[in-house]
Amino acid sequence: MTNQDIRPTIDAPDDDPRIWLEEIDGAKPLEWVEKQSAITMQRFGGQQFEHDRDVLTAILNRPDKIPMVARRGDYLYNLWQDEKNPRGLWRRTTMVSYKTSEPEWDLLLDVDALATAENDDWIWAGAQIEPEKRQRAILSLSRGGSDAVVNREFNLETLRFIEDGFNLPEAKGGLGWLDPDTVLISSALGDGMATQSGYARTVRLWPRGTDPLAAAVIFECPPDSMAVGVDIDHSTGSERLWFVEQRSFFETAGWQGDRSGPRQRMDVPATAWWNSYDQWLTVKPREDWTVAGVTHPADTLLGISLQAFLAGDRDFQVLFEPAPRRALQGFFWNDKKLVVSYLDNLAPRFEIFEPATGKWTRRPIAVLPAEGMVHVWSLDVEHNHTNGELLVAAQDPITPAQVLLLDIAEPDTLAAPTLLKQSPAVFDATGLVVTRHEAISSDGESIPYTQIGPRAETGDAPVHMTGYGGFGLSMEPYYSASVGKLWLERGGTSVVANLRGGGEFGTPWHDAGRRAGKKLSHDDFAAVAADLVRRGVTRPDRIAAEGGSNGGLLISNMLTRYPERFGALFCTIPLIDMRRYNKLLAGASWVDEYGDPDKPEDWAFLKEMSAYHAAVPGRPYPPILIATTRRDDRVHPGHARKMAAKLQEFGYTASFYEPEAGGHGYGKDNRERASFIALGYAFLRDAIGWTPA
Repeated sequence: MTNQDIRPTIDAPDDDPRIWLEEIDGAKPLEWVEKQSAITMQRFGGQQFEHDRDVLTAILNRPDKIPMVARRGDYLYNLWQDEKNPRGLWRRTTMVSYKTSEPEWDLLLDVDALATAENDDWIWAGAQIEPEKRQRAILSLSRGGSDAVVNREFNLETLRFIEDGFNLPEAKGGLGWLDPDTVLISSALGDGMATQSGYARTVRLWPRGTDPLAAAVIFECPPDSMAVGVDIDHSTGSERLWFVEQRSFFETAGWQGDRSGPRQRMDVPATAWWNSYDQWLTVKPREDWTVAGVTHPADTLLGISLQAFLAGDRDFQVLFEPAPRRALQGFFWNDKKLVVSYLDNLAPRFEIFEPATGKWTRRPIAVLPAEGMVHVWSLDVEHNHTNGELLVAAQDPITPAQVLLLDIAEPDTLAAPTLLKQSPAVFDATGLVVTRHEAISSDGESIPYTQIGPRAETGDAPVHMTGYGGFGLSMEPYYSASVGKLWLERGGTSVVANLRGGGEFGTPWHDAGRRAGKKLSHDDFAAVAADLVRRGVTRPDRIAAEGGSNGGLLISNMLTRYPERFGALFCTIPLIDMRRYNKLLAGASWVDEYGDPDKPEDWAFLKEMSAYHAAVPGRPYPPILIATTRRDDRVHPGHARKMAAKLQEFGYTASFYEPEAGGHGYGKDNRERASFIALGYAFLRDAIGWTPA
């Protein structure tokens, strides 16, 4: 057995002998990374891996997959990736052409050709098209998939970059068009322009032809805030600006203003969601809000005239009321109508509201699928140009996605949506059923989970299990090409757990799995694993669990807290060191979710979920593969590196993999993503002793 240096420990959390692995591009850490990745590839990168990688790559590159689009003016824009164009083609077409089986696309930019010509690792990160003339765009390009981007102005008529245009070097953040010759900079570029989290600290007004670093600051926040932002709003027919200071992940302060800066503070709770369109304001308080003698419960959606609100009126219309398992998921404006989405015991529901000085009218959208995963959003990017047309994506774990066009211009006579595109089936779902179950967690809470697999239980099913449980994000069971092709089609079973910390049942569900409650979120996942055994689906050594980012924190805690309930763990792009997470890259922005390790009262509960400190020798830890990417500038790769090194020193079966590119994801193109996933699944199958036919 190798030397066992148990540092750091819960009692001595700052004595870290592996901190050298946090030097992302240091010679010594990279030597360790390359050696570890090579060992992992040699162990699991055999013929079956290569076959799975190629099969999954072909699926992700299929020529008949759905080209997702967004409309700006007369055109639908799309970024298309396939085998010949792994980085992508930025292109556009018309709605008339898009509705055909073979749309005609105008090519705007070949990202692969650009990367080759400039000898740079360019990855597409989006475009902001000037909304008045639509002759120019500001393109965002990422190196290797990182969050930081280079911004470059592009001429949509000549299809060339503008050398002396609105161009910014690499930084987190971007630009927004005020008019063809003026933009707003919300970027961390420049001395003193970044918050402690690494995001933009200022909004700057940049006229064409001037030095961006000398642009006038019209809004700023202190360095210990998370970020600032600005929304350019033309929904009234004229220009107004909404300035937002993101004080922490769940707290903001907002102002209405103009090009000179903020003018009037929005008197809403710091933790509320809110937006404005035309002459109306909508607010969803995160906590109970008592105003004008009325208490509005958390997660209620409220509407009011913006002018009346700014004048002091607080006579809100109640648009949505939550229930224990009925939770708002989102709301947006389209064609002067408010579209509201919510989950009713995990079933998708949608409603339309039309504002009025009296009572707002309400109509359910009854023409959409009532089960599975259904998302709705505006076809038009520019809110002031919306005309009632919505895009709808609908799917479930065994039914591939379809994209529909729904017109809500006349809510009284809503017609069934029109099918625009249908994704092909990419795995054989014959004999598979989707069922819903509930597990009982450590404190008696019922935790829902979705199971996909054969109808009959064998008692030793190879189970792929995943969950997230963080930041109020909802986990909805979707059609997964990787799980379907590499697991379900071969006779396996898949499970998606809805953990506390997510947003499936609103703020109370999120808060129950936040900060000190994060430990309960992890208990929830372990309870689902135990319930699969109790129900006779499988046994512990046949459960293979995967989670990424916050889900990587989850998986690392399954290793140290519940090792007896799993046969294998795939921990990706993870947080693991909860003592130093707030000092690494964007970590300071997540203190709202996890707590502040520099405060003794927060470290008292954080230490219980810091797997890097909790890991000790001599426990029955299952095999684990910890994987990250070097270009992840959100969650520091040091988390994964240090945990793998510590486990290996203890003699555990702990593998490590770190490709160079990918950002906070599994790869920069479809082949890299397929390789990452196929390697993980090869490891999981091997560790649980499953060799499917």
